[in-house]
Amino acid sequence: MKVLVIGGGAREHALCWKLRESSLLRDLYCAPGNPGIGEIADLVPLAAEEVHRLADFAEEMRIDLTVIGPELPLTLGLADELAARGLAVFGPSQRAAEIEGSKVFAKQFMERHGIPTAPFAVAHSAQEAHAARGRFGWPAVLKADGLAAGKGVVIAQDAAEFDAAVQAVFEERRFGTSGERLIIEEFLDGEEVSFMALSDGTRVLPLPLAKDYKRIGDGDTGPNTGGMGSHSPTGVLPAETAAAIVESVLQTTVAGLAAEGRPFIGVLYAGLVLTAEGPRVLEFNARFGDPEAQVILMRLEDDLLPLLAAGAAGSFDVRRLSFRKEAAACIVLASPGYPGRPVTGEVIRGLDRAALLPGVEIFHAGTAQAAPATLAAPDDGDVVSAGGRVLSVCALDTDLRGALKRAYAAVGEIDWPGKVFRHDIGRRVLDQ
Repeated sequence: MKVLVIGGGAREHALCWKLRESSLLRDLYCAPGNPGIGEIADLVPLAAEEVHRLADFAEEMRIDLTVIGPELPLTLGLADELAARGLAVFGPSQRAAEIEGSKVFAKQFMERHGIPTAPFAVAHSAQEAHAARGRFGWPAVLKADGLAAGKGVVIAQDAAEFDAAVQAVFEERRFGTSGERLIIEEFLDGEEVSFMALSDGTRVLPLPLAKDYKRIGDGDTGPNTGGMGSHSPTGVLPAETAAAIVESVLQTTVAGLAAEGRPFIGVLYAGLVLTAEGPRVLEFNARFGDPEAQVILMRLEDDLLPLLAAGAAGSFDVRRLSFRKEAAACIVLASPGYPGRPVTGEVIRGLDRAALLPGVEIFHAGTAQAAPATLAAPDDGDVVSAGGRVLSVCALDTDLRGALKRAYAAVGEIDWPGKVFRHDIGRRVLDQ
C-alpha cells in the first residue's frame, strides 16, 4: 500500500515509525514531515492546512490510504476533500471533527447525550462571561471555543485571573476567531487520563490508557502546553472503570455523532478527570493525542496499517487490539520560552547516542536541518530546534519506573543546553 501521513510533529513521526513495520506498506509519504520522519518516509513539502494541494498529491500519486495526524486539516475538511475524490482516509469529516473544533458544540453534545462532564455556561461577550462567573466557585475554568494548540484553557484561581483571561479572549483577541465564544465551567479535581479509541463510524477499538502532563513546570505549575510528557499505563484507573468508560463515553459518543449525521471515522480522544463522583469528560479530540500517541503506539502489538485501512473502509475486521505488557514513557523536550515565544535555532547533539540506549525511541517534532555553516559536530549536530515542543524521548521497559528511568537517561545523553523539560513525569503515580 502507498500511505500518506499528514503532519510534521512527534505524533506523526510515531505514526510513520509504526506504519513502517507493516509488511503491507510499499511507499510511505509524510507532508510536511520533519528531519526525523525524513529518515523513514519521503517528505512532501506541503503544509498540513493545504487541503486542495494535499488532495491533488494523493490523487496524482494514487495513495491507497491517507492518515491525518493534526486537528487543523480535519477541521478544514481535508477528509471530506479526499473522500469526494474517492480516496481512502482515516480521519473524521469536518462535521464529525467539530467534537474537537468547537468546545461549545462538544459541551452541548455531551449534555444532549448524557455524557458526564462539568457544569458549564457559554459566553459570547465579556459581559456575559462576568455574568456567568457567579455560578462557579474558585478555581473556575475558562476555555476558548475553537482550536488553540492546547493553550486555550485558563484555570482562574481568583477574580483577578478570571478578569485577565476574559480580557485576553474578548478584548485582546488573543485567540482570534477561536475566542468568539468562551466556555466557563466548574473546576473538576482529580487525576487526568487520556482514553482513545479507533472508530470505523460504528464500532470502537479501545487503545491503552495514557496519562498526559500539560503544565510546563514540575509539580503541575505554570501555563498549559500541548503536553510535556506521558506514560502508559496510567497507574490510576482500574480495569473495570476503564471498561465502563468505553461504553458510557467512547461508544456513546460515536453512536451520538452517527445519529446526528456526523459519522466518526478516526481516532476519538476523551480527556477525562477522575473525580470523587466518577470519571468526567474534560474535552474531546478528533485525533491521536500528542504525546500520548507516542507511548500508545510503542505498546501496540497489532499491525497498524490494516487496522486503519479497515476503519477507513467503515468496518473493522478485528474485535480487540493487542498490547505489550511493558510500560512506555515519554519526556518532551521543549525550547526556552515555550509555551510563549520559543527560542529556536539551537544546535542539538547526541541524538544518535541517546537512541542507542535499550528500549529508547526518539520522535522529532520541532526540528530542522541546520545550514552547513552552523555544523559543529561530525555526527548528528546538523539538527536544530525549530519550534516549541522539539523532541519526544520515549522508552519501553517492564514497568513504569523502568521506562521512566530509561527515558530520562536518554534525555541526559542529548546535548542541548537550552532544553526545557519536566523532571517529575510519573513521579506522583509512582509515589502512590
